[in-house]
Amino acid sequence: MEFLSDLFLGQPLWMWAVFLSLVAGLLALDLGVLNRGSKEIGVRQSLLLSAFYITLGLAFGGFVWWQLGEQSGIEYITGFVVEKSLAMDNIFVIAMIFGFLAIPRAYQHRVLFWGILGVIVLRALMIGIGATLVAEYSWVLYIFAAFLILTGVKMLFAGHEETDLSKNPLLRFMKRRFNVTEQLHGEKFFVKAPDANGRMVRMMTPLFLALVLIEVADVIFAVDSVPAIFALTTDPYIVYTSNIFAILGLRALYFALSAVLHRFAYLKQALAILLVFIGSKIFVADLLGWQKFPAEWSLGITFAILAAGIGYSLWRTGDKKVVEASS
Repeated sequence: MEFLSDLFLGQPLWMWAVFLSLVAGLLALDLGVLNRGSKEIGVRQSLLLSAFYITLGLAFGGFVWWQLGEQSGIEYITGFVVEKSLAMDNIFVIAMIFGFLAIPRAYQHRVLFWGILGVIVLRALMIGIGATLVAEYSWVLYIFAAFLILTGVKMLFAGHEETDLSKNPLLRFMKRRFNVTEQLHGEKFFVKAPDANGRMVRMMTPLFLALVLIEVADVIFAVDSVPAIFALTTDPYIVYTSNIFAILGLRALYFALSAVLHRFAYLKQALAILLVFIGSKIFVADLLGWQKFPAEWSLGITFAILAAGIGYSLWRTGDKKVVEASS
């Protein structure tokens, strides 16, 4: 068992084994026990599951703190909070995809569960590539930082744009090149059905289209979130674990918040400011001659930005009429 002490991406194998075992156990518990079969997940259950995942994610931060020290513990918690916040954008897009494809709430959990499995693999690949680039070429961090600043500024001043999914290039390509059923077939991703010529062929269902669109959306969002976490810490273990623990609770968070997303109308602006802050702190640390921007400052400022965005959103949307934010 001595090999468990060998280092992999900067940390002992046993620490990776603890994390992966915990994730596998959570996924098995989710699909095999808590959500067996097709059923609609209620708001109360969603809130309880969200609280459970958030508590577990923060508890893992305590484990990181205990094993790797205060600096690493604060970096993990900051990364967890940032990723959880950026995941709110995912929730808006997921709600739009499910609404457009008319996916009932009873089948949405199945799509999100398999979507999360894909995210775990895709994020591992992206973070592995990012860690390799940062280790070989330290100047890549400055590219990440500049990208975050530009993205944040663009988000902050972008106008409200209604997305018409019927014109989505990927959706149009899949419908044009593959056999797709018009109707759902329960919770099945593929079915055998007659085509235009009456032949029985294997066809995709709208449920599978929703899964593909959600996976692609996550890749797009990861372009923001992965550089954001690397701007906080370059430790691949902290980057990956904070990312995955934040995403694991995304399904529960979606079901809890999908009905009240309008109450977070101004959160996008707060996230834009947060991206600008995360990107600029690398340059600020260099200008001030610091080896690194203080982790506790990063955590405190992150909380302050998000709290201000949530508080302002709840205040502005508290009236009878919902205020439409330019997002």
